This record gives sequence, C-alpha cells and structure tokens, in this order.
Amino acid sequence: MKAKKVLFITGEMVPFVPENSKSLMGRYMPQAIQELGHEIRTFTPKWGVINERRNQLHEVIRLSGMNLIIDDTDHPLIIKVSSIQAARMQIYFIDNDDYFMKRTMAIDPNGEEYKDNGERAIFYARGVLETVKKLGWTPDVIHCHGWIASLAPLYIKTAYKDEPSFHDAKVVFSASAPELKDDLGQHFAQCIPFKDAKMEDFQELCGERLGHTELSKIAVKFSDGVILDDKDVNSEITDYAKSLNIPLLDYQGEDYKEAYSKFYDSLMD
Repeated sequence: MKAKKVLFITGEMVPFVPENSKSLMGRYMPQAIQELGHEIRTFTPKWGVINERRNQLHEVIRLSGMNLIIDDTDHPLIIKVSSIQAARMQIYFIDNDDYFMKRTMAIDPNGEEYKDNGERAIFYARGVLETVKKLGWTPDVIHCHGWIASLAPLYIKTAYKDEPSFHDAKVVFSASAPELKDDLGQHFAQCIPFKDAKMEDFQELCGERLGHTELSKIAVKFSDGVILDDKDVNSEITDYAKSLNIPLLDYQGEDYKEAYSKFYDSLMD
C-alpha cells in the first residue's frame, strides 16, 4: 500500500526564515515528496522574524478563533497561509501573539533560549492537529521535523487517536542533532498532559532533565518510523528507537527523495 497523502509538521522553512540546514529541509522536503505524486499539506510556526507583507501571509478566518488552554491560560489560535508559487505549495502558519508573533525563533535577541519554548511546542503541535481536523483532511503519513514538532507524535497517538483525520495515520519523526541546549523544565512536563495524553505516557523519559534528547525520545516512542536527519544524532536517541524495534532510516544526505517516499510506503504495509 502506498502513502498517498503526507502531512508535514515542520519547524522552519525558507524563504520565510533565514537559510540553514533545517529551513532548507523544511522547504524542499515537502516539494520533493509532492513531485513524486503525493498530496501534501505543510505547517510551520509563524515566527516573529517572518515578514508577513513581503511573504503575502493572510489569516484564514474560518480556521482561526479557537483557544488552546495551556497551563490554565487561554491562548488564541491564529491560522495564516501563504504560498510558494514556483513549487505550487500552500503553507499553513500557526500563530499566536504571545508565543510567536512577538518573538524571534527559539532564541531571543540576547542569544538566550526562551524559557517557555516547551509551552510553545505544545501550542504548535496541538494547533496543527486542531487545524487539520477543521480542514477535514486525512493524511496517510504525518512527518514531524524540528524540535517544535516533537510533541505531535505523542498527541496523535493519545489525545487525537480516535479522530478520523489521524486514526490510521503513520507517524514519522526526523531525529536531529541538538537544536536546544537548555533544560525545558519540569513545569513544562506538567503542561503536556491533554485529554488521553497522560504524564505516565512519557514521565520515565524525562528524568531530572527535559531537554532536546528527552524531547526527541518522547517523539520516537510515539512514532511508527524514525528518520535520521543529521549525521550527528545522539546515539541515545537512535539506541532508544532500536530498543523499541521502530523502523529506522539512516541519514540520506541530499539524495533523500526516493528513500523517504519508499520509507513512508513501507510503514503502510
């Protein structure tokens, strides 16, 4: 069986944010998969560094308006769209005044990681999934890429497992070299539970620290397949995936298009 529809939950992508290995992959991976004949949808955060006028973003009123409760506080979910005409791709942006619009990316202008990056990841993952529900779209594969997408596998397999849009979807997580240096904190861990996503589902992976490696292991636990996005992925992450017998695709370099598509298909069997 082939994976016909693929949802990409990315952390960053050019031309909306500065060019680096992650933003280039976020941009060209969905295009490559689309060119192989897959139907795609792509989501990314509306980071504060994104120039809305230059990139022609506009709000989709029918998809916006929901409040997501995180740490007992309501956070309005704003959905915006833009397109990359050359690739015939529409991009959905998850926005919120507090978490994204008034911020840069993971690091503030003083070079420090935002203390609530964990809560931002919660908002982003749940915001994407609520929006896909509203779209009424049913992906075969959901590919999560970037630290801010790391909680999506947990929520898909627990809180959203009975939703028609996600019930049969296979989840792929791209494991990468460390993107975050700081501990996200135990308060963040307490904010994660939502509906059927319980603390006991991931608590043993947190330990005294909840940083990039631990966040990645939570993503791995709830994924159907793992792709190594870098040569330098922490062996603790890959060893954990192997211990769970989760299919693992080694780092492919720049020639990844066919390998990714075949990997998606293999998970559908």
